[in-house]
Amino acid sequence: MKKAHTIIGIVISLVIGALVILAGSHGSIPVAGLPLFALCGVIGFALHWSVFVPSYIFQTEHYFDLTGSISYISTVAVAAALNPQLDARDIIICAMIFIWAARLGSFLFWRIKKDGQDKRFTVMKTQPIWFLMTWTLGGLWVLVTMAAGLAAITSSTTAEMGPLSWLGCALWLFGMTVEVMADRQKTQFRAVPENRSRFITTGLWAWSRHPNYFGEITLWLGLSLVALPVLSGWQLATMISPVFVYLLLTRVSGITLLEAMSNKKWGDDPAYIAYRDSTPALMLRKPRGR
Repeated sequence: MKKAHTIIGIVISLVIGALVILAGSHGSIPVAGLPLFALCGVIGFALHWSVFVPSYIFQTEHYFDLTGSISYISTVAVAAALNPQLDARDIIICAMIFIWAARLGSFLFWRIKKDGQDKRFTVMKTQPIWFLMTWTLGGLWVLVTMAAGLAAITSSTTAEMGPLSWLGCALWLFGMTVEVMADRQKTQFRAVPENRSRFITTGLWAWSRHPNYFGEITLWLGLSLVALPVLSGWQLATMISPVFVYLLLTRVSGITLLEAMSNKKWGDDPAYIAYRDSTPALMLRKPRGR
């Protein structure tokens, strides 16, 4: 990737991050004269940049996903600790983010340690500006993904949990269950030696080519619905969170990268072509002929 493009990418990431922090800080509880949302919003960037330095020196990507998870957990921990009026909604949102981040972070860290590498980083980690841009995007990913939840936790407005909030809880639980089941099914499939060069078509993967991403999109939508009742004014801009997750996983990375890799690996396999053409990429619906 050209150096100029990566520098522009870093600048754009920081601008977007600043705008999200500005929007989420409206109506935020003040701490030492600063909005609590802003104080928490920079944690993800700080942690990613801190871990980038040794990661580049030792040419490793092993701690990228783990850093993201630690950033989520650290952010909600600081928000909860500094919020003098923590209520049931705040505790629920904190628990949702903590559970999701701890589970996914440990899963991804265990997986990369077992596999030994993430091929997406093979060239990237040898080019400092490109690698730095990726870690900066990691900080932005943390901030924008949890923006609605963080805005609710740090909001000076409180409200009782109502039907919309409980609907959000149900969606989060459903999405979390789907994501965990999909990851477990794929892990068990790959544990069989003869399956390591094959693609999975069983379990939830018979209904969706990427059920884990479907689960993740659903759970963040649910969390945002829990947050919505206490957001107002510019805080409502943080409801971009579930939209961001959807676009990131379906248009930027996630599905886009995995589909390209799968097509390159199995694009000439009639069985894979049939699976790809008859199974939805994301939505869980029974495909025809199955």
